[in-house]
Amino acid sequence: MVGGGIAGCSTALHLAERGYRVVLLEAERIGWGASGRSGAQAIAGIACGHSKLERLIGTVDARRVWDVSVEGLRLQRELIARHSIDCDYVAGQMHVALKPRQERELREEIELLHRTLDYTHIRLVERDELRQIVASDRYVAGTFDSAGGHLHPLKYTQGLAAAAERAGVQIYEASRALAYTAVTLGGSRGFEVQTEAGRVQCRELALCGNAWLGALAPALARKIIGVGTYIVATAPLGAERAEALIRNNAAVSDVNWILNYFRRSADHRLLFGGPVSYSGFDLQSARHSARARMLKVFPQLSDVSIDHAWGGYVDITQSRAPNFGRLDGAYFLQGFSGHGIALTGIAGKLLAEAIAGSSERFDVFARIPHRDFLGGALLRRPSLVLAMLWYRLRDLL
Repeated sequence: MVGGGIAGCSTALHLAERGYRVVLLEAERIGWGASGRSGAQAIAGIACGHSKLERLIGTVDARRVWDVSVEGLRLQRELIARHSIDCDYVAGQMHVALKPRQERELREEIELLHRTLDYTHIRLVERDELRQIVASDRYVAGTFDSAGGHLHPLKYTQGLAAAAERAGVQIYEASRALAYTAVTLGGSRGFEVQTEAGRVQCRELALCGNAWLGALAPALARKIIGVGTYIVATAPLGAERAEALIRNNAAVSDVNWILNYFRRSADHRLLFGGPVSYSGFDLQSARHSARARMLKVFPQLSDVSIDHAWGGYVDITQSRAPNFGRLDGAYFLQGFSGHGIALTGIAGKLLAEAIAGSSERFDVFARIPHRDFLGGALLRRPSLVLAMLWYRLRDLL
């Protein structure tokens, strides 16, 4: 197993519970990548949207993917309860619209979810009710999903790793996988993974490095691009002031392409994310940008300082659909495209099922087609920056 994020830890845990002997290699520390730094909003579905997924793989398989994503929300809550993971989980997630066009789109989405996908956890929140919940004049309507939620992502990832270790998984941090080759083990196909400190031989190999997979599997790296995203945390606001910002303590995300997302923390701060970078990673400028965006939503926080700022890379596919499959006999999970906090956990369960011989659900995801990003190492980012200008303009309409 390569990668100590949620996907890798979930795969390791589910395999160990099936009786497999599992070794997990992590180049840095458990949760060091996107899993431990994310906005941590648990959302049903996948980032590209259900209608696009139907065009890619058809109605039947798209419904299967949807059902897996909903199971992922349940699985997350079950894992937290079963393994007593202290990760500040709170139920409830909202999407909010800034303009009438987006409100119409939310109404259409609710109709699709209720009538076509039998998903009744979500409801419309009209303007007057929304302003009683979110203390901002910026939004015209929203949705509330009682099955979604938010949590402390690093605590959750580390909790999964601890559960995996209790189940017998051997975890090696600071053990970057440099290369892997096919070998014969006891007359059967297997793999040998090389690190700086030694080698690991295994019958099955799972690559769960996402944006940080690097040169280990260039064919996979061409399917994704790492997009820099940033989050800031205010100074502690105190319980009363924090609660006044988001009365129901839900996680909130707007529906712009270049979106803002925010939630309250357990220690009564506002966590606010959204600035993205397709051309590089500059935490200092992102800190100022995030604060400016935060004040457009909550101008009443103009007197509040920013205590912390952090960021990292999210792995995005061209279609924004997840990319699961096999490469030269090795399994891989990547391309969660910002929808990974719940989907990564169920993805690990599906991968464990596939290794154990039941690959039907994994193979539904593996049928989603994916193209390489064009332009090679030098041109792919500039071309993506130009493409994103169109989406920025669309948000303004």
